[in-house]
Amino acid sequence: MSAGKLLLEVFYDYTCPWCYLGTANTDRLMRERDIALRWTLFPLHPEVPVEGMELVELFRGRTQHLEESKGRLREAASVAGLPLARRDRISNSRRAQELEKWAATLGKGDDFRHQAFHAYFAEGKDIAQLPVLEDIAAAVGLPPDEVWDVLAVGLFEAAVDEDWLRARQMGVTAVPFYLYGEVSLVGYHPYDDLLRLVNAN
Repeated sequence: MSAGKLLLEVFYDYTCPWCYLGTANTDRLMRERDIALRWTLFPLHPEVPVEGMELVELFRGRTQHLEESKGRLREAASVAGLPLARRDRISNSRRAQELEKWAATLGKGDDFRHQAFHAYFAEGKDIAQLPVLEDIAAAVGLPPDEVWDVLAVGLFEAAVDEDWLRARQMGVTAVPFYLYGEVSLVGYHPYDDLLRLVNAN
């Protein structure tokens, strides 16, 4: 990062729909401002098994809240201009998180992040499954035949654990969470709110 360049830290998880919508704002911010982003992974629902889980099961007893949230999400996605597939199940995001760390070492971190979000929310795919992850890797120019090797040996487990630990140390309990210096913004907000955040100091 060049001297004097701003740094905005974004805590996120691939299964967080509001994090997905927030990428429209961070993409725009990168286009319009001389700012650097630090992307920090967060464990939104680490209890979800690798085979996934029905959303109604995850949010048992909060069905009305779930439906209301889906409605707000569809409206916000339309405003943001991002495609949104219907989802009734949630994936475990840990494998995708580890692969993003791998992609980052090969200069493909941003590409992988965008493609993984797109696969999950725009195409409705299960990003815990190996064939899907191999397709994501191939789409961003990574060798798909290395995906399972990276995961099997836990090559980037520690890197993801470090992000999760940082989130705990920073007191992050909900995402998206934006941190700029000592000022933070929690949740999905209009673009102007993000601008105000980075102009706070």
